[in-house]
Amino acid sequence: MPVIKILPHPEYCPEGVELKAAAGTSICEALLENGIQIEHACDMSCACTTCHVIVREGLQSLNAAEETEEDLLDRAWGLEPQSRLSCQAYLAQQDIVVQIPKYSINHARENH
Repeated sequence: MPVIKILPHPEYCPEGVELKAAAGTSICEALLENGIQIEHACDMSCACTTCHVIVREGLQSLNAAEETEEDLLDRAWGLEPQSRLSCQAYLAQQDIVVQIPKYSINHARENH
């Protein structure tokens, strides 16, 4: 089972955390299942960018981004070449390191 290392984020996990998730699970699902309440305003339907993450290690092990995801990422705050929508990035067998950006484009945070 791959390990997801989440780098420290002042709101979601100030100390950072490591968690395990089954291959085939999206990063967003894994975070939510482990109590990390990452924003996901579109309920993981690939219609917004609030679940944007930056994959610092292990990007090549994830499924390839589809065109819809790539188009949406253009609107994400703090976009980097390793950016993914966590609802569309599915784990394989390799461990990954993820950074949750400090901000998202969601001005009114929803409580999920």
